[in-house]
Amino acid sequence: MWLILLEALLALVILLGIVWWTMFSGRRRGERHDADGDSGR
Repeated sequence: MWLILLEALLALVILLGIVWWTMFSGRRRGERHDADGDSGR
């Protein structure tokens, strides 16, 4: 039982790491903000 929970936790950590990497890789200060505050709508 503990092994299943450990594997599920590890899979969640890997998923969050992939999401974090794809969102913030290549950006020096996190999310990009537009100068005028408009998101292009």
